[in-house]
Amino acid sequence: MGEVYPFTPVKLFMGVLVANKEGLTHLLSLLEEHYGEIEASSEPVEFTFSDYYDSEMGGRPWRLFLIFKEEIDPERLASIKLHTNTLEEYFKVEGRRVVNLDPGIMGSASLILATTKNRSHRIPLQQGIYAEMTLHYSNKHYNSFPWTYPDYKSEEVQAFFLKARRSFLKQS
Repeated sequence: MGEVYPFTPVKLFMGVLVANKEGLTHLLSLLEEHYGEIEASSEPVEFTFSDYYDSEMGGRPWRLFLIFKEEIDPERLASIKLHTNTLEEYFKVEGRRVVNLDPGIMGSASLILATTKNRSHRIPLQQGIYAEMTLHYSNKHYNSFPWTYPDYKSEEVQAFFLKARRSFLKQS
């Protein structure tokens, strides 16, 4: 029988889509209240990888990524996703989502997203939340999977996460 060890702490990250950049200050403030200081943020850019969110958000949303300073226990991922779902509800306007929050965890070898959607490659965590390995690190860069979202495959996003990974490894 193998020995059971505690999980290694990881970094919490958040993929954020917003209908307009003006509401970011309030959103970021709420996220910091719950998850601590934001260590790094990508610049908001127009989300052009898909039109999936356009009708719900009233046009092209803005995409950015956040890395939180404090390391967390990876066991928290499902509860964080449940909480971010309540934040999405809080920000709804006339029944439409204007904020989409996708929390994930970054360790030395992978980026894992939390999701409510079950697919063949996703692992059930708890209370209807699943985990998906979105990127894995090898040969000095991130590698994608057939299911990896197009924005996570982009050079800009991968460069952001590579920089965050280097910072994480220096702290660990």
